[in-house]
Amino acid sequence: MVAVKTDKNNGDALGTGRRKSSVARVRVRAGSGTITINKRPFEEYFLTEHDRKCVAAVLEAVGKQEDVDVIIRVTGGGTTGQAGACRMGMARALVSYDTELFPPLRDGGFLTRDSRMKERKKCGLHGARRGTQFSKR
Repeated sequence: MVAVKTDKNNGDALGTGRRKSSVARVRVRAGSGTITINKRPFEEYFLTEHDRKCVAAVLEAVGKQEDVDVIIRVTGGGTTGQAGACRMGMARALVSYDTELFPPLRDGGFLTRDSRMKERKKCGLHGARRGTQFSKR
């Protein structure tokens, strides 16, 4: 079960999501269905359709597209990592907002942390696994 976190000042539901090296801090409040990321509209922030669908899938899974406003502050990583972090943070914040949403979000896999990280480069190699080119002669 995800811990219920709310802002003491205005009652916003809070959630934190992480993916690769990105961290997203999410606030959910009753509203009209707007998603704001780093003070920009969500369609303007994520330019690829894949990233937009990744973020919007959380609200579609629980049918709250028109009921809540989502404010996200995301840092670090690239677009895919940031989209994944936003997705997880939104799911956690929605559970804080309404605990009845926990089962559909868990069944959809939105509350599961994707633990895959970039593998470190090893000494003597060009990358994490790539070695020098083999020369027969």
